[in-house]
Amino acid sequence: MEKTLIDKNTDFEVRSLDAVCVNDSELKHAWWHDIKYVLFGILFGIILVKAEVISWFRIQEMFRLQSFHMYGVIGSAVAVGMVSVFLIKKFKVKTIYGEPILFVKKELNKGNIIGGLLFGAGWAMTGACPGPLYAQIGAGWLPVIVTLASAILGTWCYGVWREKLPH
Repeated sequence: MEKTLIDKNTDFEVRSLDAVCVNDSELKHAWWHDIKYVLFGILFGIILVKAEVISWFRIQEMFRLQSFHMYGVIGSAVAVGMVSVFLIKKFKVKTIYGEPILFVKKELNKGNIIGGLLFGAGWAMTGACPGPLYAQIGAGWLPVIVTLASAILGTWCYGVWREKLPH
């Protein structure tokens, strides 16, 4: 079943080379269906604040190997993700709308290494990665808007130079 879905999607191979999400839904919903994502985003932001994972000081402790806090949070997230993916594959779980969830094998390449190093350097310098940026701004840390603008600019630059970068 999965192979036939992939074969029918002519754009699949191109998007799967550099896209994380290849499970785009074909369903279209009214705008108010998106409210659930806003509510879950707000809840997730509150959890990030309460867990102190948006704290610049906690992130610096992690990069200086002075505290286990962030490693515990990241490690438990990885463990939950591994178990979740295993269960989704084992029981062939579908989306709430009945669509299949596909997992695509991706090859490791030098672009992953370079990108990971750049991401880690930016995270260490700014004390923020993309998800918590919004929680930091929501918590009133307005100077983080500069970091968000820089992340958006970096994403735009990647889009412009994407064809010339190693993938």
